[in-house]
Amino acid sequence: MDQTARFLDEETGGINVGGMVRCRLCPHLCVIPNGGFGTCKVRANKGGKAMIPFYGYVSALAIDPIEKKPLYHFRPGSRIFSVGFAGCNLRCPFCQNWRISQSNEIPLRKMPPGDLVAAVLREGSQAIAYTYSEPLVHFEFLLDCMTLARKNGIANVLVTNGCINEEAAQEVLSLTDAANIDLKCFLHDNYANILGGDLDKVLAFIRLALAKGVHVEITTLVVPGFNDSAEELDLCADFIASLCKPTGAPQIPWHLSAYHPEYHWNAPPTDPDLLLQARNQAAKKVSLVYTGNIRR
Repeated sequence: MDQTARFLDEETGGINVGGMVRCRLCPHLCVIPNGGFGTCKVRANKGGKAMIPFYGYVSALAIDPIEKKPLYHFRPGSRIFSVGFAGCNLRCPFCQNWRISQSNEIPLRKMPPGDLVAAVLREGSQAIAYTYSEPLVHFEFLLDCMTLARKNGIANVLVTNGCINEEAAQEVLSLTDAANIDLKCFLHDNYANILGGDLDKVLAFIRLALAKGVHVEITTLVVPGFNDSAEELDLCADFIASLCKPTGAPQIPWHLSAYHPEYHWNAPPTDPDLLLQARNQAAKKVSLVYTGNIRR
């Protein structure tokens, strides 16, 4: 089991960089001071050395219906072993799981890859989902778990924001069987300034996943006052439809999910009627569109 930090390097050039560590995992390219963490709150610098202090620490374990991920067209009707973590490299003000995604000071349980895969086998599950908060910021742990899972005939499922640089994406997607990827909006400025992300990186991650034969489904949390305009949802639909244009390309399911007030966003919950209207509009371009978090 290799616990070496990847994409974390000591800064050796420039002025006054002594003791700094740069992370190259995601578009933030964080320069982390001694004793500090990157934007994700889990990749660290201790004494000028790159550290991954939360390797093997999980925040949640559960057996879920696979449709809860949501994945509707990958092993439907099955149950999947789900594991959550701490931290995230985005700062979405409406995060629905902010208690674990926006902090590293939460109850955690030590579970090395071998223990995790053994637990999956004991439960009789044939797939494991890396989910709840952002799994990609735990890149090293992810690679070790996914490699061991593959050896034991267990499918790997990512539930992710997809905001990661290409070199790391190439590695993790080569071990991924299915992914639900967030497409949070379609405006570059909002991705950067409100979410702290990079739309182009997310779109590239989706394209790369498809190119590698990963089963992909996409989720958009429809948030009032942020991305709920017909124009913006239409841009998302256009992108998803464009991925399916090549002859023989699989249809990509799109999940439109209702938001509920959480964290720093106090707009009222997504109107179910608006969500249903958005689904009907999107269905003119995308064959497989679903609504979630509403009782209709």
